[in-house]
Amino acid sequence: MDGNALLSIGELARRTGLSVKTIRYYSDRGIVAPTARTPAGYRRYGADAVARLGLVRTLRELGLGLDTIRKVADRERSLPDVAAAHAEALEAQIRVLRLRQALLAAVAERRLTPEETDLMHQLARLTDDERRRLVADFLHAVFDGLALDGVARTLTPELPGDPDAEQTRAWAEWAALAQDPDFRAGLRRTLREVAAEQPPGTPPRRNFAAAVRDLVAPALAAGLDPASPEADPVVAAITAEHAHPDALLPRLRSLNDPRRDRYVQLLAVINGWPAPESPGPALDWAAEAVRVRTA
Repeated sequence: MDGNALLSIGELARRTGLSVKTIRYYSDRGIVAPTARTPAGYRRYGADAVARLGLVRTLRELGLGLDTIRKVADRERSLPDVAAAHAEALEAQIRVLRLRQALLAAVAERRLTPEETDLMHQLARLTDDERRRLVADFLHAVFDGLALDGVARTLTPELPGDPDAEQTRAWAEWAALAQDPDFRAGLRRTLREVAAEQPPGTPPRRNFAAAVRDLVAPALAAGLDPASPEADPVVAAITAEHAHPDALLPRLRSLNDPRRDRYVQLLAVINGWPAPESPGPALDWAAEAVRVRTA
């Protein structure tokens, strides 16, 4: 065909793979204007309409609106600038979809009630400033007046600017847990005990729960009965780690709070840390061993 020959709308449809109806719609919107019309009023298009419609099709598949496409095709707007703005908008949509996916997965897995689902949704949608205020409020509630800055840093969530679905989900669950008054009060009591065991100016003591976990690990691996005489040396070592042996059993029981264990797990996900080893089994074993010997 002569490159200068005009194309009917049907011929243009065959060349581009678009329907006649679609091309007519684009033509009416001023995106691909006909070069001429026949005496009977039929539209005729130049060869450049093929390339223009190819661009329109590509940009539509990328999600751009028709008004923006027309401006790009007419060079009223720079394609790189439009692409940058559109990529930013798509990123925002991806974050929203990621949030929805994370929350729906949490609802299904944890079998949340409608009220719990609504709370998690609200917490997950907080702005950066709102998240920072929530974290600051929580840390103030549990650490105020306690000289435990190092511990506070290890318990502070730092959600990245572009969290993945798992981090988003963990954040929403963490925030709901951090708002629980009973959890806050229990953690505050534990931290007071930690502060009392670590007066200012004294050599640092290792975390008691971690010490119990390390001391009990061999006994658990060996399947040692906590009530057996062979467990006596382990109990003695645990007792030596605690500043107040007469309060050892209540301390072991208070430390073994599943919510605190979950808090640490969520914190690791949010901050991108390795998954922590739960002290729960060791605390259970130690509490039973101490209970038997104090009964």
